Amino acid sequence: MYALGARSYRTSGFNFMAILLGFLFQTGFLFSRGHAQGRCPLTNLFEVFIFLSWSVVGIYLVIGSSYRLSLMGVFTSPLVFLLQVFALLALPDTASPLKSHPKPWLELHAAVSIIAYGAFALAGVAGAMYLAQERQLKTHQLRTIFFYLPPIADLAVAIKRLLWTGFALLTVGLISGFMVGFDVRQVVWGVGVWVVYGVILQVEKLKKVSPRRVAVLAVAAFSLTLTTLWGLTFLSAGGRF
Repeated sequence: MYALGARSYRTSGFNFMAILLGFLFQTGFLFSRGHAQGRCPLTNLFEVFIFLSWSVVGIYLVIGSSYRLSLMGVFTSPLVFLLQVFALLALPDTASPLKSHPKPWLELHAAVSIIAYGAFALAGVAGAMYLAQERQLKTHQLRTIFFYLPPIADLAVAIKRLLWTGFALLTVGLISGFMVGFDVRQVVWGVGVWVVYGVILQVEKLKKVSPRRVAVLAVAAFSLTLTTLWGLTFLSAGGRF
């Protein structure tokens, strides 16, 4: 970020390897935590934020080179860093050992839903990149970052594909959740997020909004979704999420 501000950004394999190393440490943490608890490590908000960060980085590592979005790491890394620092400093870690047998449908629902949020987070990041590039084009102030951003049309396609990926994963998560049963609050929360993204995709498919509006909606929807995490009922000894 400093290099971008100084207008001297250069691509570096070190940045990618640092992100990959961080992902491996995240994976190790989640694996050891899950092994100790005997279930998917999504028992409290602290673990949810770590799992969400892991999902964001994992999806970035998969799509970063595939969709010519290598610079997305410059935007993704600070987001993940802030999420994890917030989790470490502000959220209590009150996990408890497993007291009942794991429920596969419940754990599938929890894990897939958070991974869907990871896709939505990257859609928001791509949306921010789109808006930054569009602003530079409109103001004719082309900074160093502009020449490393993918074509604006490619960003629009990436946003759409990431939204569809997240929407499909969230659909799977909701279906698996219904297999174990939801209370009223969980139904409203889960279906509410699903409807918000479904509406965005529908208006985009019908060409009712411009790509810029889709980018704005992607950023706004993820910001809204992030605030709803406080309303979750997590995996617990009683078997709820």
